[in-house]
Amino acid sequence: FTHITAAPADAIFKTKADYAAYNNKNKMNLGIGAYRTNEGKPYPLKVVKKAEALILNDKSLNKEYLPITGDKEFTRLAARLVLGNSVDLNKVASTQSISGTGALRLGAEFCSKFLSGKTAYFSNPTWGNHFGVFKEANIKTAKYTYWDPKTRGLDFAGFVNDLNKAPNGSIFVFHACAHNPTGVDPTNEQWQQIATIMKRKGHFPFFDTAYQGFASGSLDNDAYSIRYFAKQGFEMIITQSFAKNLGLYNERVGGFHIVCQNQQKAKDLLTRVAKIVRPMYSNPPAHGALIVKRILKSSQLFNEWNEEMSGMSNRIIKMRALLKNALVRLKTPGTWDHIVSQIGMFSFTGLSPQQCRVMKSKHHVYLLESGRISMSGINTNNVEYLAKAIDDVVRNVQ
Repeated sequence: FTHITAAPADAIFKTKADYAAYNNKNKMNLGIGAYRTNEGKPYPLKVVKKAEALILNDKSLNKEYLPITGDKEFTRLAARLVLGNSVDLNKVASTQSISGTGALRLGAEFCSKFLSGKTAYFSNPTWGNHFGVFKEANIKTAKYTYWDPKTRGLDFAGFVNDLNKAPNGSIFVFHACAHNPTGVDPTNEQWQQIATIMKRKGHFPFFDTAYQGFASGSLDNDAYSIRYFAKQGFEMIITQSFAKNLGLYNERVGGFHIVCQNQQKAKDLLTRVAKIVRPMYSNPPAHGALIVKRILKSSQLFNEWNEEMSGMSNRIIKMRALLKNALVRLKTPGTWDHIVSQIGMFSFTGLSPQQCRVMKSKHHVYLLESGRISMSGINTNNVEYLAKAIDDVVRNVQ
């Protein structure tokens, strides 16, 4: 192995490691996207604890292998959650996945095998792991315009222009809601315009949904883009994660769905997906799926989940307002309206890479050099400290 050198560190997990290695009472970890309470502690959902208690006391359960495509009841419930009544679920090929990243890997491999030669377009910027996942599947990738650094919002004109310029039949990977890293989503009317262009150009939609319900507090609102495309008759891929909205980060439970034109085609494609899964990881783990299934099939637990999820979402919305107000009080140069207009777990602050480096070295605020911060790491005890750190680098670091 003398020819093998060390690989570059993953930016997000390196940020976490840097934070853990430094002993400072004011340090803040705003890198990794994991929900924290106002006390800065991990939050295991109460409804998850209830579901686990039911599982523990269920004497009918065993430790047998799941089928290659996972727990069938779970996959149907997961598909219903994201698609609602927008399409007949018999036209959907659904597979349990190793959370959202595993679903993306399945989708990339499926595209490599059956949409060969097509380019996958990602928003500029996008989640850092997207390109790596598709590269492993040997899919050619490109970027479409998304972020406008001047307005710190969506460059919709540039987005539309790139949709129109892309070769017919291209793959477009969309964040269904709570765009990572910018926190900027198209409006419902803009999604409708996007769908019109996609249909005219024969483009293939690939939706990545990691934050359904967590972004706005409403499962239905956060699924609008996917359900609208389904109602327009698109064939498409959907990757789904339960890490954020149920706090199941280490259970690695997700769904992979292909919306098809008819029931027979869904059956055919499910066999193809199984052929991808078998040599990759054989079949998925059961425990996380059992938790999700218990919650989705019980009206009482489902309602309790919605209440908890709404509380999590509202806390992040409150932190956005507190941070913006603190920056306004400090008269920090620039406009900070984007802090509250963005949605979901992350905010794209607009800080430069050099400013972010000083945030880490001087103030011990650990964030990505892109300027993305995880809003869940902010609380009433540290928001003023963060605002002062931002104020300092904006004024003194070019």
